[in-house]
Amino acid sequence: MGKTFAEKILAKKAGLKEVVPGQIVTVKPEHLLTHDNTSAIIGKIGADLEKYGVIDPNLSVIVLDHVVPAADEKTATNHKKVREFVKKHGIKNFFDAGEGICHQVVIEKGFAVPGTIVVGSDSHTCSYGALGVFATGIDRTESSALLLTGETWLKVPQSIKIALKGKLQPPVMAKDLVLKIIGDIKADGANYCSVEFQGDIHNLTIDDRITIANMGIEMGAKVAVFPVDDIAEKYLASIGVKKGSYEKIWADSDAHYIQKLEYDLAKLKPAVAKPHLVDNYALVSEVEGIEIHQCLLGTCTNGRLSDLEVAATILKGKKIASNVRFLVLPASRSIFSEAMKKGYIQTLVDAGAMVLPTGCGPCLGAHQGILAPGERCLSTSNRNFKGRMGCKEAEIYLASPATVAVSALYGKITDPRKIN
Repeated sequence: MGKTFAEKILAKKAGLKEVVPGQIVTVKPEHLLTHDNTSAIIGKIGADLEKYGVIDPNLSVIVLDHVVPAADEKTATNHKKVREFVKKHGIKNFFDAGEGICHQVVIEKGFAVPGTIVVGSDSHTCSYGALGVFATGIDRTESSALLLTGETWLKVPQSIKIALKGKLQPPVMAKDLVLKIIGDIKADGANYCSVEFQGDIHNLTIDDRITIANMGIEMGAKVAVFPVDDIAEKYLASIGVKKGSYEKIWADSDAHYIQKLEYDLAKLKPAVAKPHLVDNYALVSEVEGIEIHQCLLGTCTNGRLSDLEVAATILKGKKIASNVRFLVLPASRSIFSEAMKKGYIQTLVDAGAMVLPTGCGPCLGAHQGILAPGERCLSTSNRNFKGRMGCKEAEIYLASPATVAVSALYGKITDPRKIN
């Protein structure tokens, strides 16, 4: 019997000939991501840090992004503690406020290398599966121990195969695909599973794959992963990760899966996730006309250059509705800079958008863009739970950049296929 991606990579990293689902293995991840929560993590092990220090200053990748710039004294103090920790322990991979959202930074800076294990104290660490990485979230206690020992344990997951065929038909986007999958499989349908995407992945860009992998956790997945093909290798080379410097690990053709799903990309339609669950799937055509008060374009799910381009193309020469606040949040400084060079930012600003610092703030209701009771937001982010954007009496609909941009024009949820 062949082996899945998860079985292969965990066996290799654990130094074992083979592993089986449910088996506990000890591994040494190549990197540990933490963000603003680094302050709380190091607070758990203050005495041990003083005595032993960190196991490896190259292990950590620390990005300040969740509340940037600091919104209050408490946040500012936590940021200060992180900077002091970085300096004292010689942490090599530190990215201060303004560099970008942690998951985009990890990818852009070349830390998400195929055939490696990257863990992070953030559930959307699964994003790096877009590049053939076993990437998963862990909690703060595990992160603390990892800083000291360089090791952690993982349970070998069962695997689900999702076969993709055909090609997305614009304005349908990767976000519409992943919302459809989550709607079908449900928020717990892939609990602690490795979700492998196969088939016509050559029809998906790296940006598409990141969007899909990012939302793996929203179906309960431990990892969500794509094979490394020519498109991935070309992208990696563009950010300085040389071909041949990494191992491409992928499933055998006769690997065992507990479930197999297939999607025809050409048949997908624009979709939303209705409040208050990500698996509360509906076609945009089924909810058209619902009034919205805020639109959010960006975050670690859909804040890449191609997302900004889609919105700018739709909004060029137009004005958003007077009843809508349109927030734009590029995923990183480099994306922000490139979007300015290409004129996307100017186009969006001219249309009435407010451009925010590269960070997470409004997505989790921590900073900027907080909703009021009774308001609705249409967002390209990844979660729409009650209170997610700071108010339990507000509603959040999730959608693609195309749907969000078109809806901003009308002040109500609108099918993007109506715009030529």
